[in-house]
Amino acid sequence: MSRTLRVICADLPAPPLFWKDEQGYRHGYESDLARVLAARLGREAEFVYRNWADFYPALDAGEGDLLLCGQGISDYRKTLGDFTEPYAVFDEAVMVLRGSPIRSPADLVGKRVGAIANSLNMALAETFSGCITVPFGGDSEDVMGDMVKALRAGEVDAFVDDDVALVPLADEPDLAIAFVAPTHNRWGMVVRKGNPEWLAEVDAALAALKADGELERIWKRWMPSLAYPF
Repeated sequence: MSRTLRVICADLPAPPLFWKDEQGYRHGYESDLARVLAARLGREAEFVYRNWADFYPALDAGEGDLLLCGQGISDYRKTLGDFTEPYAVFDEAVMVLRGSPIRSPADLVGKRVGAIANSLNMALAETFSGCITVPFGGDSEDVMGDMVKALRAGEVDAFVDDDVALVPLADEPDLAIAFVAPTHNRWGMVVRKGNPEWLAEVDAALAALKADGELERIWKRWMPSLAYPF
């Protein structure tokens, strides 16, 4: 068995989930979870950076042992890999330019609403009656940055992402959260399909982190304003 746990993830700033400092050290909730999970499995975490669109092909190709990077559990994604039990639960939010009159789904009629293609965020956007959905491809090195740029350029009127990712952005002087949708999306780690023994091993390690309070400690370190969901 390898002594490293190869964790597929994105190399972009998305605090408080993950980001790198000037020395290249990866911080954040998901980063710390990867390290303590690896330790529980008797390994050391190694981060394998891929663009969003390449996550599942990389997993299928054996370039990583698991995928741990903002994957809400959806029926579509279950066709691409096997999910662990959830390690996080988040709501979704809609971001607009500060001063926008958008305050509810009803205000999105005729508006262009961005979201990552084939994501739970896009699934939510598609429920907003009368809006025009604008998919953003995951082949970008910074799809969140692409959506922010599109909003600032007037190419979209709003975009959808998980509340945990948008709360830090709302500190920008020109950005604001229009409203939060209480979707309670469950996020899981993903392993390559057809390996139930490995999935069970990862699930057991995650369950142990929940049972001894380690996961809660990491959550409260990085996201003290959000209620721990387990």
